[in-house]
Amino acid sequence: MNDASASSTDSQLPDTGWVAVVKRDCPTCELTEPVLAALAQATSLTVYTQDDPTFPETVPHEYDSTLDISHGLKIEVVPTLLKRENGREVARTYGWDKAEWRKLTGLATLGADLPDIRPGCGAKNIEPGIIEDLLVRHGETGLKARKVEIGSGEDEIEAMFDRGWSDGLPVVPPTEARVLRMLSGTARDPQEVIGKVPSDLADCTVEKVAINAVMAGCKPEYLPVVLAAVEAVLEEPFAMHGVLATTMYVGPVVIVNGPIRRHIGMNMKGNALGQGFRANSTIGRALQLVIRNVGGGRPQEVDRATLGNPGKLSYCIAEDEEGSCWESLATERGVPDGKSAVTVFAGYGLQGIVDQKSRDPESLAQSFAESLKALQHTKLYPGADALLVVCPEHERTFREAGWSKAKLYEELYARTQRPVDEIRPGVGGIAEGTTAFADGTMARKFREGGLMIVRAGGGAGMFSGIIGGWSASGEKGSSPVTRQIGL
Repeated sequence: MNDASASSTDSQLPDTGWVAVVKRDCPTCELTEPVLAALAQATSLTVYTQDDPTFPETVPHEYDSTLDISHGLKIEVVPTLLKRENGREVARTYGWDKAEWRKLTGLATLGADLPDIRPGCGAKNIEPGIIEDLLVRHGETGLKARKVEIGSGEDEIEAMFDRGWSDGLPVVPPTEARVLRMLSGTARDPQEVIGKVPSDLADCTVEKVAINAVMAGCKPEYLPVVLAAVEAVLEEPFAMHGVLATTMYVGPVVIVNGPIRRHIGMNMKGNALGQGFRANSTIGRALQLVIRNVGGGRPQEVDRATLGNPGKLSYCIAEDEEGSCWESLATERGVPDGKSAVTVFAGYGLQGIVDQKSRDPESLAQSFAESLKALQHTKLYPGADALLVVCPEHERTFREAGWSKAKLYEELYARTQRPVDEIRPGVGGIAEGTTAFADGTMARKFREGGLMIVRAGGGAGMFSGIIGGWSASGEKGSSPVTRQIGL
């Protein structure tokens, strides 16, 4: 509470006496009504009610309609009873504890007919949607980001388009109250700097991430995922500046693992890479807005993509771990079981693998391999990294044959090799080609660790997919980064 708020509250309170704060929607407050009546007869008592101006009926009271008194007193639980002397608070208790109330008031028989203890209820002034408005009204937000005033005649949505804050779709106005509500999703300090966002290398705070999460349409419980994704793309191996500046198609793809997927309602089944689910859509969008609005990564400026891909609006998927016979992507990348994590990958649009006839793992693995060979170009070796999204019906083929994920990786690395003489420039009438390998050898399409496999999708349909990566994969470009999600 700032000094002005404290002074304003104190001026409305008795210099000396008792103050009680209650609400009708609290069984313990109703339980203590006769106690308050007895206390009012014995001493000076001021009662403030939070939700019903007629409660308590047997005790004189004032209606704290704006909840400013409750906020100024920092009430968290009702009923709260506090004692003031000479203009300041000297003691308080909350809930109903017969021994505490008797000790505090000095009335040895107070509440004789009541049970010994009853817990209180959450105060109305700290309820979500109310506390944020109170903090804004009293100038106690603690927010440091620059405030932009919108003219009275301006449409908020259009104003954000005009100022270049949008990704091309309408964004949610990030009011102070909405940003505070978003920050309730994390225990982290809003002013913590989590990294510098390219290309401007601007400091990115938790608060700035929360602002863009609001604009993207996130809920507060999504914020830890967004924060982890931002931190991951800012790690050096991901090479976010290069991902922005390349003329290729890529942008950050976010893969989420662990219990948080279910907690926040992520989709990992039918239409797993499509629209229709708020968490998937807005988490990926929030990451992209941070890159745009904090780091200055705008298309036709620093973002030099020739074509780009629709995933640069939002590209966030969750792995269907529960339905899989394989270890999750996060587990294979070192995250302990039971922990939540994000993996970020510089990828582009989905390339489908349609195989509705293979019933043995060898045939299906060869289908996958031939599709992977075409990534970027059939004659470009080594190629970019790739994320293979295996649908449930295809995963079942491998499961029933006893193929582990390690076995599938081994087969795909082997089956995507090609003889060098097939991929030289000019071979097959195609000028494109590779000169990176010695004559007479086999060329590998993927570097070791360049393939990642997740299981996701609906239960019907033999349709898996490939999310191809940036040609600058690995040490000289971008590598996938996995980061555990904290609170």
